[in-house]
Amino acid sequence: MTVSLFDQFMSPTLLGIPLIALAITLPWIMYPAPTTRWLNSRFLALQGWFINRFTQQLLLPLSLGGHKWAALLTSLMTFLITMNMLGLLPYTFTPTTQLSLNLGLATPLWLATIIIGVRNQPTHALGHLLPEGTPGPLIPVLIVIETISLFIRPLALGVRLTANLTAGHLLIQLISTTAFVLLSSMPTVALLTSTVLVLLTLLEVAVAMIQAYVFVLLLTLYLQENV
Repeated sequence: MTVSLFDQFMSPTLLGIPLIALAITLPWIMYPAPTTRWLNSRFLALQGWFINRFTQQLLLPLSLGGHKWAALLTSLMTFLITMNMLGLLPYTFTPTTQLSLNLGLATPLWLATIIIGVRNQPTHALGHLLPEGTPGPLIPVLIVIETISLFIRPLALGVRLTANLTAGHLLIQLISTTAFVLLSSMPTVALLTSTVLVLLTLLEVAVAMIQAYVFVLLLTLYLQENV
């Protein structure tokens, strides 16, 4: 039976029940809860330090009005980083390779930023659709173009995250399959291929973290336009 390379991105099922809900819930179980002790463990201290640093970086482009989103944005980035990293383990499923999940995360948050902008400053929010100093004949065309670019933002967020993770997983599978096939006939080439696989895996770890950060950073930029 021929197995497709894209079979690894299919949601696993048990008794006909999709297990993607379990894969989404798992990251929250892995993080320890804060204790009431005066001194935390090293793991809790390291976790708190990373979260504080990420929060500071996310709040840099935001004004004071957007700081109330800090808990939501930090939780979202921690959630995405954890799912992306767990997906690099063997025999695991990565929910963030599903475009439906990424669009489900991006669309409501993007829509919330738009609603906030229309409610708080409608003139400024609608002013983004028409740049200042636009010639009269180009006004209808630019309004259509800016409207399309506005509504394509959540699609771009979801497709960017999905495409980067999918491409990385496909490369890892192709190179690992090549190394396994060449092991018996050309062990030297297989060893070199395995070295490339290790380097690619390290690169994918960085990509998993960077893509989660870019996803949330773009949301903060959209929020800043409307706060």
